[in-house]
Amino acid sequence: MISVENLTKKFGDITAVDGISFRVEAGEIFAFLGPNGAGKTTTIKMLTTLLAPTSGKLEIDGLDPTRHQNEVRRRFGIVFQDPSLDQNLSAWENMELHGALYRVPRGLRRERSEMLLKAFGLWDRKDGEVKDFSGGMRRRLEVARGLLHTPKIIFLDEPTLGLDPQTRNQLWSYVRELNQKEGITVFLTTHYMEEADRVAARIAIIDHGKIAALGTSQQLKEQTRKTSLEDAFLALTGTALRDESSSSQDRMRAMAAMWRR
Repeated sequence: MISVENLTKKFGDITAVDGISFRVEAGEIFAFLGPNGAGKTTTIKMLTTLLAPTSGKLEIDGLDPTRHQNEVRRRFGIVFQDPSLDQNLSAWENMELHGALYRVPRGLRRERSEMLLKAFGLWDRKDGEVKDFSGGMRRRLEVARGLLHTPKIIFLDEPTLGLDPQTRNQLWSYVRELNQKEGITVFLTTHYMEEADRVAARIAIIDHGKIAALGTSQQLKEQTRKTSLEDAFLALTGTALRDESSSSQDRMRAMAAMWRR
């Protein structure tokens, strides 16, 4: 479903993603982990047509995102780290708007909206305005909305950030159930190692723009001779603090310099 070969993205003299390669199979739950500024977001932006690669090859369901943007966009849903719901609309209205934007036929989008709102425990609040929802309810709605147009892939970028353990557990239960029922490929990032350990079939760890390791949780633990995924992650990426804002500023300065040239 996702194929990446020698993918590189440079911003001037800064290499954000450095020749990475991996594959994600159809129906797989795949975790993409890394410290702040490691290249996760840049990679996701290339996969979701928001950035063009500097070099290398990538395919989504057999299509090149740089040449077939509209076709690729119809094949995935995405839940961004930052909230993207319309706060002044109801849950149902947010679903309706998304379905209309993706040109889902009215009858089908209403059927899918009802099914997904029920699956994510939001049906009783479908007419409530999103501004009155808790953080967990909003995240569940964002995932439900991302699945409305029946995508083959759902990208989840830190979907449980800031949620309490009970809400995080419930959200992943919903995602696993939809993955099993509809065969949706799930590509996720998270800083909660126990989530990746419990949910993902395979895990790729990226650091300094390169893939540091790829395999099942057990394989990564065996490779690093650690007993937990968190310890394996730290063994592969180090314990030094990372400043994502600094690396982002460096990329912005590099992009500005490119435009000036």
